[in-house]
Amino acid sequence: MPLDILLMLVVGGIAGIAILLHATGRSARKQFTVETAAKAWSRHFPDDPAGDILLSRSGQAAIVTSASGSGLIWAFGADDVARYLRQFDLRPWQKGLHITFHEYAAPGVWLTLSEDEKRLWTERFEEI
Repeated sequence: MPLDILLMLVVGGIAGIAILLHATGRSARKQFTVETAAKAWSRHFPDDPAGDILLSRSGQAAIVTSASGSGLIWAFGADDVARYLRQFDLRPWQKGLHITFHEYAAPGVWLTLSEDEKRLWTERFEEI
């Protein structure tokens, strides 16, 4: 098979899969409720159940308090990511807060928060 035809088949297949996933709603960004945030936390840390959960108004992130300490869970596309809040830098930005973890495998997180949430979340992060 000529290379140009093979290339078109590969590109067309990948584009078709992306369109199919988007059309079926599987590309929608994850939205948390208190219950789904607790379930997601226990999926990441099964031996450390979630206690108190502070959910952002957008439903894109939550601060979770557990027996082992506080952590953050946030939407990462259609999936979620959770990290303990042990070593991190917190910086404000115009739409919320930016968190940089001191961990090679953890990405920085840009949390979109209202001004009221920004103050509340900053206070919670400073308590940690």
